[in-house]
Amino acid sequence: MCYDIKTSLEAQLKRAMRNSDLKAIEEIVEKLAPLTDLPVYHASGFSHPEVLIYTNEDPFYPIIATWGLIPHWVSSEEQKQKLWNSTLNARVETIFEKPAFRDAAVEKRGILYIDGFYEHHHFGKQTYPYFIQQKNGEPLALATLWSVWKNPTTGGTITSFSIVTTSGNELLAKIHNNPKLEEPRMPLLLTEEAETLWLSDNHTVEHDIKTIVEQINTVPLKAYTVGKLRGKSYLGNVPEVVEEKTYLELEPLKLNL
Repeated sequence: MCYDIKTSLEAQLKRAMRNSDLKAIEEIVEKLAPLTDLPVYHASGFSHPEVLIYTNEDPFYPIIATWGLIPHWVSSEEQKQKLWNSTLNARVETIFEKPAFRDAAVEKRGILYIDGFYEHHHFGKQTYPYFIQQKNGEPLALATLWSVWKNPTTGGTITSFSIVTTSGNELLAKIHNNPKLEEPRMPLLLTEEAETLWLSDNHTVEHDIKTIVEQINTVPLKAYTVGKLRGKSYLGNVPEVVEEKTYLELEPLKLNL
């Protein structure tokens, strides 16, 4: 699962900077970034933050999108509201089957760059949040699906996305132990090679899924505990929310992260 993220403008510019188009980068910073919720030190998908994603239609110039995919076939504002919170994540195993995702899986794939994501560990009757990031501190590239929905009442449009998830790797198997789930989950992380596959021509992607998923284990991760992300002690969307916090009750577990 992936319901909580941290992302900065610097992280979201990563792909644009590969193209070395300084004019485009300047335009993204001046015209797009102010319309987003960046910087995001912590945001829950349930708050539907607006960030930047890169798409298969233009791999090096991002668009503004809100988290929580609204399929193009949604017929009303009421239906959108009922569906919105259930499309924050899309299981990679079923994206070509589920009605909410199958059109986007074929036609509209994207990448969300983040500094890291948060996941909860269950111990006793409490949950403890961990912040997970790439070992070298570089941004993580998350596979996404996206869609453009036209509100039939107002005529306005919303561009939205879902984060694709897969089975948890060795690290997430230790952290993401939610007893309500059959297995640990994590975002589908993309290596640079996998990014190319993910944004490739429509007819090849379904065949490349196995290769893309296998490459996830080559993205080295590290994790540490942070303060609570829910309840009265939650600090909010501030830099301090990502600071390390030690929980003495977890010490005997020795998760060796």
